[in-house]
Amino acid sequence: MYLARVEGTITSTVKHPSFGGWRLLICQPIDSAGTAFGCPVVAIDPHSAGMHEIVIVSTDGKAARRAVRDNRSPVRHMITGIVDPKAT
Repeated sequence: MYLARVEGTITSTVKHPSFGGWRLLICQPIDSAGTAFGCPVVAIDPHSAGMHEIVIVSTDGKAARRAVRDNRSPVRHMITGIVDPKAT
């Protein structure tokens, strides 16, 4: 798991069937100071995160595949929570 900032959404006319009904967000990993590092990733979003919100991203592909109910899904990242800006 790591912190990330939501940088955009993915729009696709053709996608894997397991992604049907899921929002796909571009998430930029950040450190505890909010500085970006590494490459952005695409994560499924069950929590309706907004643009530029800080989120917790799980890299547990097995849990993400359980969420989409497809053991053969290519999903790897899933947003597991939104960080409350008042708590930081």
